[in-house]
Amino acid sequence: MAFTTAQRRAYQRICDQDSGRILVVAMDQRNSMKQLIEGIDEAGPNDLVNAKLDLVAHLGNEAPALLLDPTTVIPQVIDEGVLARDTALMVGMDATGYAPGDDGLRKSAIVEGVDAARVRAVGGDVAKMNVYMRPDKEGLDSHPARIIREVVEDCAANDVLVAIEILTYALDDETPEAYQAKAPELVAQAAAIARECGAPLMKLQYPGSLEGCQAVTDALGDVPWAVLSAGVDHETFIENLRISLRGGAAGAIAGRSLWKDCLRADRAATAATLRERGVPRLRELQAALAEMPA
Repeated sequence: MAFTTAQRRAYQRICDQDSGRILVVAMDQRNSMKQLIEGIDEAGPNDLVNAKLDLVAHLGNEAPALLLDPTTVIPQVIDEGVLARDTALMVGMDATGYAPGDDGLRKSAIVEGVDAARVRAVGGDVAKMNVYMRPDKEGLDSHPARIIREVVEDCAANDVLVAIEILTYALDDETPEAYQAKAPELVAQAAAIARECGAPLMKLQYPGSLEGCQAVTDALGDVPWAVLSAGVDHETFIENLRISLRGGAAGAIAGRSLWKDCLRADRAATAATLRERGVPRLRELQAALAEMPA
């Protein structure tokens, strides 16, 4: 993939200095993050704001880059000096969740008022757009493909690098076992569709094996991809990452595997737990990336 100068600079900013590989701490979750704050029966908007501010200050700032949603603490983290000067910012453009379609397929959406110009205006270095897709039922003329093309074209017009995230999923009438059997092929098929839609950078689910990772890399050609953690435990993600790197992945965009057991109602306790658990996990990710430098 031929990046422009500005896009190449943005790509460099989300890569770990020692390994040259992508390393972004994802903290763009919204409702799902509220449910992970221990000591609060029903977390509200202020609790979510505090959790994200603490994640930025005590974990994200230790990484080359972090990923935030566009509505909760942006541009607050920059305006109040919470985000470290040397930490790059990836800004999500996707609305939380999805709308169920009449055909049983999930419909993703862009947050109202958020586009490439807005990402740049709030200090973002890179944009991110998540779409749900079942590539065995949705092709180049589908709803997710149209959203990908819209976002890619908008970001290209504004010289903003965008990472396209695709999440495949089980259909309502599909057993978990049946979906898992298809999942590796679905990830590779989705990657191929995104490439056809012009995606310059991808964030993808772990496709289950070295062979699955190689199939994704083959489908993407020269488009780099980072593996996401999908909420698995840290030890599992470290292994998934190592396999993904051997299969051609360019790095990691990790969220809950780093911090899902670190959020507390007491913000001082959150800070301490992030330092005791989150940061060492991040260092282990960096070490895994350094085993196979770019």
